[in-house]
Amino acid sequence: MNNVLTLIAGRGRLDEPTVSHVEMTLRGAGAAVAPPEWLAYGVAADLPFDTIEAADAVDLTYEAVEDAPIDAVAQPAAGRRKRLLVADMESTIIENEMLDELADEVGMRDRIAAITARAMNGELDFAGALRERVGLLAGLEEAALARAQARIRIMPGARALVATMRRAGGYCALVSGGFTFYTGHVRDAVGFDMDQANRLEIKDGKLTGKVAEPILGRDAKRERLRTLAEQRGVPLALTMAVGDGANDLDMLAEAGIGVAFHAKPLVARSAGARIDHADLTALLYLQGYREEEIAR
Repeated sequence: MNNVLTLIAGRGRLDEPTVSHVEMTLRGAGAAVAPPEWLAYGVAADLPFDTIEAADAVDLTYEAVEDAPIDAVAQPAAGRRKRLLVADMESTIIENEMLDELADEVGMRDRIAAITARAMNGELDFAGALRERVGLLAGLEEAALARAQARIRIMPGARALVATMRRAGGYCALVSGGFTFYTGHVRDAVGFDMDQANRLEIKDGKLTGKVAEPILGRDAKRERLRTLAEQRGVPLALTMAVGDGANDLDMLAEAGIGVAFHAKPLVARSAGARIDHADLTALLYLQGYREEEIAR
């Protein structure tokens, strides 16, 4: 079979009747389907298939499972295991948006979070929205950065994703439109090989309200993916990118597989693959890793 459909449970379990129902649905639409292969029993299963388009297989799956918290990704079977991962940080590798956390320090969380949400939905220019939000933090003491860092929550599955890919010989990069103060910490906490982000200007122990130029956003993420692939001799087809916001769209489109993870609506509609329910171990299952291969 040339293609594979991966079913991944979010909350609850993926049971055999559900997998069989999806299999029969695909057959009813004219697909040739091989028996299911369990990657993790009750959690994730592969359905190799042929003769229908990948996008159609995903649409048919969601019709079959209705509102069940199950994610479905269809892709070519060849080359599904990737050698380069480029990941967004905020609301992807960590649960937080760090500018929103800093906003708590000055009593502006609602105001700054509203700008963040519009920027991540693609309603505002990323660089302009970043300058506006950082400008509201002018005069904040440097010690507030560390207080916000203490509130970082690593996304479930992040450490397993990075550790498993690195153990298999992959390279993992954390590329953020946020700030180096936090990406350095998360890089070490999760185990990434490198990080890239913007730098906050600090003078006399306080934030100046400015970001060092040039601001790294949508284009910088895509270019980092391209550069790392070239430097490491990895074909783009063997790269994976993951993110949730509009400034991730270009790198998601550039990668061999771009995954919208619990993403904003614009991103979820545009990406080649989407994970709405499961944690980040889903990115291992869609590469064909089995439960016993995952680093815990």
